[in-house]
Amino acid sequence: MLSIIIPTLNEEVYLPLLLKSIKEQSFNDYEIIVADGGSEDKTVEIAKAYGCKIVSGGLPAKGRNEGAKAAGGEIFLFMDADNIYLPPNFFEKLLEEFNQRNLKVATFPIYPDGNRFDRIAYGVYNWFVKLTQKFLAFATNAVLVSREIYEKIGGFDEEIKIAEDHDFARRASKVGKFGFIKTEPVLTSARRFKRDGRFKTYLKYILAGIYMIFFGPVKSNIFKYRFNRLKNKEN
Repeated sequence: MLSIIIPTLNEEVYLPLLLKSIKEQSFNDYEIIVADGGSEDKTVEIAKAYGCKIVSGGLPAKGRNEGAKAAGGEIFLFMDADNIYLPPNFFEKLLEEFNQRNLKVATFPIYPDGNRFDRIAYGVYNWFVKLTQKFLAFATNAVLVSREIYEKIGGFDEEIKIAEDHDFARRASKVGKFGFIKTEPVLTSARRFKRDGRFKTYLKYILAGIYMIFFGPVKSNIFKYRFNRLKNKEN
């Protein structure tokens, strides 16, 4: 069984789009776990209506870890709530290549629901992740991993403020084979770029990536990254 784990906070607009897209897939050997960080809207109500398992979450790393604790599958798929559309037969193709290549941790292309610049930027990033997959693991905003590897590395580092998915992929790649699976891209929202500004957001991502290469995980709040509208003095 595949355990799909989604951290949420006030996602009543985007979560139903992802859940609807999951339900429309032909693959059905899965469970959906929503790790909610204290939503004040209808997020939890929507998740329950779609038959999701609900657990308490927090910031993304904590939400993913709490979701994994409740998971019954042998493979975990960590997704963001704003992954709003999955291509047809997505799960079958994803798992087929994951198994054929004997991967233990993987990521796959995502495509923004944004403007031309966003599409070019994400295209370059997807190409970069594919190019570096054999010697430097990066993730998009989604990670597929075996339970064995997840447990071996102790899950996501909850002290990390930004790019905890990259850190997870990098640590996991040291104990299991990492790969970039060339599925059709998953459509993801460009809301952060629209809300916080493209230049500022892209620059933040680039600087965080450079910081990780030279100094390791980002455990201070120097980049002032926010998880949706989380009401926390540090975000």
